[in-house]
Amino acid sequence: MLFWHVPAPNEAMLISGSKRPAHDTQFRIVTGHGSFVLPIKQKARMLSLALREAEIVEDCVTQQGIRLNVRAVAAFKVGDDSVSIANAARRFLTEQERMEELSGRIFAGHLRSIVGGLTVEQIIRERDRVAQEVKEASHTEMEKLGIVVDALQIQEISDATGYINNLAAPHAAAVASQARIAQAKADQEAAEREQQAAALKAEYERDTAIKRAGFLAETEQSNARAAQAGPLAEARASQEVIEEQTALAQRQAALAAQRLEAEVRRPADAEAYRQRTLAEAQRDRTKFEADGRAYTERAIAQAQADANTARAASLRDGNQELIAANRVVENLPVLTEAAARGIAGSRLTILNGTEGVNEVASGVVAQGLAVLETLRNSTLAPSMDGAVSAPAPAASAPREA
Repeated sequence: MLFWHVPAPNEAMLISGSKRPAHDTQFRIVTGHGSFVLPIKQKARMLSLALREAEIVEDCVTQQGIRLNVRAVAAFKVGDDSVSIANAARRFLTEQERMEELSGRIFAGHLRSIVGGLTVEQIIRERDRVAQEVKEASHTEMEKLGIVVDALQIQEISDATGYINNLAAPHAAAVASQARIAQAKADQEAAEREQQAAALKAEYERDTAIKRAGFLAETEQSNARAAQAGPLAEARASQEVIEEQTALAQRQAALAAQRLEAEVRRPADAEAYRQRTLAEAQRDRTKFEADGRAYTERAIAQAQADANTARAASLRDGNQELIAANRVVENLPVLTEAAARGIAGSRLTILNGTEGVNEVASGVVAQGLAVLETLRNSTLAPSMDGAVSAPAPAASAPREA
């Protein structure tokens, strides 16, 4: 509405123009709700109750005479009670933007005062004490201004002479030494842990490599078996075929051996037996013939010996006829040979083959024997005594042969 004013939650509305009792603030303070403001007769203004910040940067001299540059920050606001709002309104209503500056100057003055009564060491070590003393020292003044200090903090303390740095140097050196020692220990522990980790990693990699090699070997073995399955089956099939062919060849060889036994060896053995039998028969016949010739020759030799003996005896006894007969007997083979040549030169017709030839030969021999008998009879006729007829067995020897 046109005459209805409502302050924000962080604002206080000040309505002036109304008659108030003498003990009152002479203006009405409205917070948290709205109010009617009569035009012309009343006037409403807003006072901010929001939090404000004042930054304090001040050169201070300590109890030791050392100049420090102190930086602090204060957080403050107008109090929520009616007295504080009234005090702040009377002082800052038209110049609310200068509230930070004025409050900062008040805080800076109390800060210089408090720092001047302390040493550098105390200020550095007891910053909260310094801030609390500044708040307490400025409380009365801030209350008159209607300001409530929520917080005051010392942010930074520095000096141009290097006093603070020198104070910190021994501690810094000790801390640096401890830090180096700690770092060395940490590095050593880290190195040991790295070595342990590296050893564990190497062991793990070794175990992994061994397992991988085992898996790879099994895989390759399986692949090799799979790859060799076909050739192995073919080789086994070929081996079975070879075995069957070998068995067939053995059976064929046995059959060929039996056939060779039946068709070649046994006939050969029979032929060899026949040849051996014939050879033995030929050998026996040859032997018999040789024995017969030897016997004949021995008989002839014996007869010649007997004839020579008889001839010698006849010569001693003067038996010339017997000598003539012996001459005839000695020439009998020659005569027989001549007869045979005569027969050989003649043209004879033999009708009965080998038997005819044997008969012719027998006839020739018979003729020769007849001639011999005739000569013997003619020779032995003059003498009838038994002494001259003794050589007859010798003459009959060829007939036995």
